[in-house]
Order: sequence, then structure tokens, then C-alpha cells
Amino acid sequence: MPLLFVLILRMKTLLATLSSSRIRVKKSTKYKVLSTKTCFSLFSIFYFLFSFSQETQKDSLKTTELKEVTVSSVRAKDKNPITFTNVSKEQIAPRNLGQDVPILLQYLPSVVSTTDAGNGVGYTSLRVRGSDGSRINVTLNGVPFNDSESQGTFFVNLPDFASSLESVQLQRGVGTSTNGAGAFGASLNMATKSYQEKAYAEIANSYGSFNTRKHTLSFGTGLHDNFELNGRISNIASDGFIDRAESNMLGYFFNANYVKESTLIKFMAFGGKEKTYQAWYGIEDPEKLRNDRTFNPAGMYFDENGTMQFYDDETDNYWQNHFQLHWTEKWSEHWISNAALHYTIGKGYFEQYKEDEDLNEYNLPAFNGNSISDLVRKRWLDNDFFGATFSLNYRDEKTDLLFGGAANRYLGLHYGEVVWTQNNIPASNRYYDNFGNKDDVNFYTKASYNVTNKLNLFADLQYRMVFYEATSFRFDAVNDTFRFFNPKTGLNYQLDEQNAFYGYFGIANKEPRRDDYESGAIKPERLFDYELGWKFNSEKVKLYANAFYMRYNDQLVLTGDLNDVGAPVFTNSGKSYRLGLEVESMIAITDKLLFNPNFTLSQNRNEDFYYEINGVVRDLGNTNIAYSPDFIFGNRFSYLPAKGLQLSLLSKFVGEQYMGNIDSEVSKLDSYFINDFNASFDWEINKGIKSITFSALVNNIFDVEYESNGYFYTFDDDSSGNVITYEGAGFYPQAGINFLLGMSLKF
Repeated sequence: MPLLFVLILRMKTLLATLSSSRIRVKKSTKYKVLSTKTCFSLFSIFYFLFSFSQETQKDSLKTTELKEVTVSSVRAKDKNPITFTNVSKEQIAPRNLGQDVPILLQYLPSVVSTTDAGNGVGYTSLRVRGSDGSRINVTLNGVPFNDSESQGTFFVNLPDFASSLESVQLQRGVGTSTNGAGAFGASLNMATKSYQEKAYAEIANSYGSFNTRKHTLSFGTGLHDNFELNGRISNIASDGFIDRAESNMLGYFFNANYVKESTLIKFMAFGGKEKTYQAWYGIEDPEKLRNDRTFNPAGMYFDENGTMQFYDDETDNYWQNHFQLHWTEKWSEHWISNAALHYTIGKGYFEQYKEDEDLNEYNLPAFNGNSISDLVRKRWLDNDFFGATFSLNYRDEKTDLLFGGAANRYLGLHYGEVVWTQNNIPASNRYYDNFGNKDDVNFYTKASYNVTNKLNLFADLQYRMVFYEATSFRFDAVNDTFRFFNPKTGLNYQLDEQNAFYGYFGIANKEPRRDDYESGAIKPERLFDYELGWKFNSEKVKLYANAFYMRYNDQLVLTGDLNDVGAPVFTNSGKSYRLGLEVESMIAITDKLLFNPNFTLSQNRNEDFYYEINGVVRDLGNTNIAYSPDFIFGNRFSYLPAKGLQLSLLSKFVGEQYMGNIDSEVSKLDSYFINDFNASFDWEINKGIKSITFSALVNNIFDVEYESNGYFYTFDDDSSGNVITYEGAGFYPQAGINFLLGMSLKF
């Protein structure tokens, strides 16, 4: 009882603190004052709840093997009417030789991956059903990973994170309620490795084309007196396929676990530091695209003699550290709870050489009456993201009921500095100084009920609130509040042991991004998602087919254009839809020969799309949604000729797609078909060294020249007296045939 009394007092303190702890920004310096009371109260509640649970459960529960349920609140289960694919660490391991998570997942259904540097290292991204990374909800152990303002996911900030993954689930469509940004194309939730009963150590090294190398050291103490420690430290570096697109990244992961009876407590610290040379401009010149595919215009300038030069420090530099504290408790046979506190701190900048800039725009004085000068600038982002997530789960033979939610706060500073000018004019400390603060609160209830042994009903209700304040030199000050209700429902019918059918309907809403306020696309979006699926499971064949219809209001579609920092520009398209069929299969031809084909056939259209061409706004009718191919095919063909040996041929076809929404031939991105070969051999020794694993990956074995991404833009010229609209495009070439070789020693 005393603990319960203290808990109530702490909760009252927290509520009072949260209600009065809005960020305070001093206008002269824009610095932020963080409330330590809020953090202290959250940790106090966590501690007293844990203490209370230990007191009330003494002798009430026998020792139980506690299953890993950290991510269960945001994941779909087999009986849920959700379209999803699970990926295990064993499936990731043979190809985990330095390439980033989006590249490792590119063979999943409806997935298209791309990389700026052309070889899967550095800045990478993925799209699902044509939706880009800012519309894919990503969580790490149930904690939001999407950047709060851009809503994008930057895996480059977590180097070699794949080496610390236990499993991944990719939900396509709206899916189940989760924490963080709204899912408008997919949800990607990743679970990191849990505790291990036995001690281990592993050293992994790989090397390959473009001087790509990865070095990883992992360890685990094993479970002793209810405690276990494990960790990883990594270095990944590459020169990149594109000129000067080198990257150098350091990553780490540390996990401390406490396991006793029905309790699991995990503290995790992970993150990384990256330095990458910018490669986000692509190639606009068709001749260079044909004859000089590695050309990189980033950092280009001309010296006093008119000779082309490249600035050495045209780089992106960022540090990000994540801290998570998870507590999982099994209170009884039916009740399980999860609670987590998290804190992410990030800071970094990108540096640019700019020619012929107007010094007045940088608050700098003219030199001998001349205000035009070359200069070097740094644009900084300094942010903090913290909060709490929770879930309470009740399960019996018929019912699976879950209540959960999260409260998160983001505090971001945006500022720019001039560090050099052509005529050595004293540089200003800062030429702009802005902020973006965002609070995100959501509550959800999920219920799954077995009406009969064959029929399962599912319902999921989420209420989400977003409070956003921001200033910028590009748009007027923002102070917006969004309130969203996101219901989902469906049913799953198990016809017999092999066949199951499901139907699903879900509504999702999403707020604009920071950059959308600059482009004027500030309407929130709404999505109505209809899914109808069939699952067939037998000993030799697994076949999953899913038809989807995604209906959008005010969808923020990619225009194809980039802003001045290489970020994509969006626009509200009014009415639009995606209609398609996904088929995923796993076929065991023999015990040693496995076949895993998948394909997506879809139609992605804007309805009655209006666009200004040659000074006249025109109704273009139904047009293709940008970056949405009508056909995607993937396959993994695996052969297991001997114990420990696996040979795989992986194939990916991505159909023709437009990079804009006006169906311009200039914006067309050609289809491509690439194949990779992967081999791994696990040699078990168990004499001092447990095993040695050899891996080989040959990417693009047929040396195909292709571009997986690009951009499209239009501009008007009225110099002739008439407005004439011109079009242009840029492309991101990907590497031809290239290889990676790796060896890991396990102890």
C-alpha cells in the first residue's frame, strides 16, 4: 500500500508537470529549456511500478519462461486480417555484409529500394506500394524511429543495425495501430536481439567493390544470476560507386537484461556517427548518364581560371544516440504488460560550397561594394526526442485484448552558419535560427475474438493528437493541432487446416511534414484501405494472395522535384487511389531446393489532376502517381546442397514508373531487372571456435546499367513574352556488377 500511495502522488506530479512544461524559446537566442521534472517523474513511475509488481507477485507466480513481447503491441499476429511479411535474423545474415536495411529488404513484396551512392552503403531508402519512407511507419522495439518533422527514416544514422536485429515485420497498407507517424503505405517494425542463455562472441569482417569494408565485434555474457549483457560495435566504410560518394560510419549497440520469473527489464543504448560525401543531386545531363555514370556534381565549383574543382568537405555529418528502457511483466496467466521510456539525441550538419551567393541573404557586409561572393555554409539540426510507450494485454482461449499508447515530444533546432567567404569577410555566427517542436500522443485498443474455432473477428481503434509549432525563413510561423481517429476492423476465416481467408478495412490520417509548409501542401491526408486475402499453407507450399484498394483524400504525392537540400517535394493531389494484387509464395520443390517468388500488379492513379503548363491550368484527367510502378516482381531461388552450405539467386524486376504526376515522357524511369548471387557456408568446429561462416555476395551479376531513382522538375520561362514550361529530370545510377566477401568467427 505505501508503494501504491507513492505511485499515485508521482502520477499527479507528472500530470501537473506535463500540463505546464511546454517548450520555452527565448526569441533572442532560440535556446530550449528542458523540464527535468518530466523525465524524473517518468522514471519514478517506472521504478515504483516495478517495485510494486515485485511485492504483489511474491510467490504468486511460478518461474515462467517469459517470451519476448516487447513488439507484440504493434505487430500483427497470424489470425489478424493484416497483410504482412516476417523476416528473421537467419534470413538477413547471409547478405549482411555492409549494405543497409532497405537494401537487405528489397526482395520483399511491393518493395523498391534505392541508394544515393549506388552500392547500398550510406544514404538508402525504400518505397512500399509506391509510398516513400516518410509514409512508412518505422518502430524500433515499438518506439518511433521516423524523424518527427520530415517523417523520413534515415537508416544511415544506425550503421550495421541489421547485425543487432532479431526479426522484422513489414505490414503493407494501414496495418495495425502503432506509435509515431501515420502509416500510409506500410509499417516496418524491427525488434532487436534479446538475451541469450549462453555466453558468446563473434568477429565479422567483410570487404568488396569500391573499397567497401565492414568490421563488427559482438559479444554476450550469457545469463548469470538473472543478468545478461550483450553488445556490438561496428565500422562500415566505402568509396561508393558514384564519384566521391564515400562514407565512414561507426555504429554501436549495448543491451543489459534482467530476467526473473515473470519479469524482463531491458536497457538499450545504440546509435552511430556518419560522415558521407553528398550524392543527392544525381545526373541531369543525358550524355553524362550514358558515358560518365559515376559523375557527381556535388561540391562542384569553378576557380579563378575557370577550371572545374570539387570541394573536399561537401559532406553530411550526423550523430544520433538512442536510449530505451523496457519493462515486460507477466502479472498472471492472462495479463501481460509492456512499458518503455525512450530518449534520442541527435546533432549534425551538412556543409556546402556555394558559388556567387548574395551576402545580404546571409547578413554579411559587401566587399568593396560587391555583395556577390563564393562561400561555405553549414546547416545544422540539433534535436531531442523522448517519451513513453505502454501496452496492457489480456489473453485467453478466445480473446486477445490489448490497450496501449504513447506520449512523445520532439524538440528541434534548425540553424545555419557561414564558415568561409571568398574575400575573407568575417563570417556571421548564424544567418538563420529556427525551431520545430512536436508533441505526439496516441491511445489505441485492439481486440481479437474467436467467435468459433474457424472465425476470428478483429477491431482496432486509435485516437491520435499532434501539436506542432515551428518557425522558418521559408514559411510563416506554424502553430497547428491535429486530431485523428483511425479505426480498423476485419475478420479471418480458417476454412480448413490449409486455407484461410481474411477481409480488412482501415482508415489512416497523417499530418503534413515540415517541408510541406514550405511548398504550401498543408492539408492533412486521409486513407481508406480495403484488403482481401487468402492464405494457403501446406507442408511444401505456402501461398499468400492479397487484393488491396487504397483510396486517398488529399494524398501528399511526390512531385518528383527536390528542394535545395536534396529533399523531395510533395503536393496534395486531391483524389487518388492504388488498386492492386500482391502474391507471395514459398515453395519447397525438394528438401534442398526452395523457391520464393512474389509479385505485385497495381494501378496507381491521381483523379482529375490539375497542373499549370505554359501559363494555363489544365485538367490532365487521371494520371499515374509518381514513383509507383504497375508491376514489381521478386524472387529468391535457394539451393542447399550440403550441411551448412546455401546458394541463392535473388531477382528483382521493377516496372516502368513516372517521377512526376503529369505523365511526361521526360519524367519516365525505365524498368529494370537485376539479379544477385549469394553464397554462405557455416563450418561448425566447436573446438575453441564454435564456427566459421564464409559469405559471398555478387550484386547485379549481369552488369545491368539501370537507375532506381531520380527526380523531375518543371520551370517557366516568360522571356519571349509568352510563358513556356520546360521540363528536366535527373537520375541516380546504380552500380554494375560488384561483390562483397565476408568471414565471421563465432566463439
